[in-house]
Amino acid sequence: MKDSLPALSSRRVRRISGAAGLLYPLLGACLWAAAVGYKPVIIVHGLFDSSGDFKDLQRFINESHPGTNVSVIDLFDRSASLQPMWKQVEGFKEAIHPIMQNAEDGVHFICYSQGGLICRGILSTLNDHNVQSFISLSSPQAGQYGDTDYLRYLFPQFVKSNLFHLCYTSVGQRISICNYWNDPHHRDMYVNSSDYLALLNSERSNPNSTEWKKNFLKIKKLVLVGGPDDGVITPWQSSQFGFFDDNDTVVEMQHQDVYLRDVFGLKTLGARGDLIICSVPGVEHVYWHSNETVFHLCMEKWLV
Repeated sequence: MKDSLPALSSRRVRRISGAAGLLYPLLGACLWAAAVGYKPVIIVHGLFDSSGDFKDLQRFINESHPGTNVSVIDLFDRSASLQPMWKQVEGFKEAIHPIMQNAEDGVHFICYSQGGLICRGILSTLNDHNVQSFISLSSPQAGQYGDTDYLRYLFPQFVKSNLFHLCYTSVGQRISICNYWNDPHHRDMYVNSSDYLALLNSERSNPNSTEWKKNFLKIKKLVLVGGPDDGVITPWQSSQFGFFDDNDTVVEMQHQDVYLRDVFGLKTLGARGDLIICSVPGVEHVYWHSNETVFHLCMEKWLV
């Protein structure tokens, strides 16, 4: 006696195969995400921003790298972002360190505007960080010196040529932007007064400079993103470690003293092939983190 099996209609077979056709690609995508194991991404905002401003960037990351754990650190929002840079570094460090400790294979940083300098402070002073890619998104890494809307809003009684009278005082150094205000016409005052950027750059005596350089060089990639139509970072090349000389001529990173002397590791990163420059025209400062073209050109490949 032959075993009998229920016959399947051709329509039912088509339905089953159609469902499988939908299921298998989804299953494959899940298995791919699990196999790739995208590293967590930590985002640090800039001056006057908050964590809610980065929804587009979070979406870009999750669409291109499904399953990525993205943390936008909700600290020092809006006017609180004017607090001293070292205070912010310690606050962000305390929030970020547990994320690092739970990420065996490391994390990535995307740090926007002022946040890029905060992240440099974290990377320099945290000796057990595990940051793989540090993406500095339109950040004044070499300092700021420009008559921008931000300056007029914050200091209506000052212009760039006389802001040093405030910034290079003990009172001024309690304001974040003064911690990286870099007046090329008052270089000595900047070096002697800056409690933050001049120390990070080892432009003034820093007993921790060797250790900070060692810590910073633990990163695998440094990605410097900026562009000529930014309108806020001044000069815009500061986002890639270029800056004015005392004639207001921009000197590119490769000719800057901090690069030539390799004081905190830029030249070493370049020699390793781990220093990436990504310049994009046509992007205003407030749109860097919501511009999908910028994400695909400058960030996506470094977040694996």
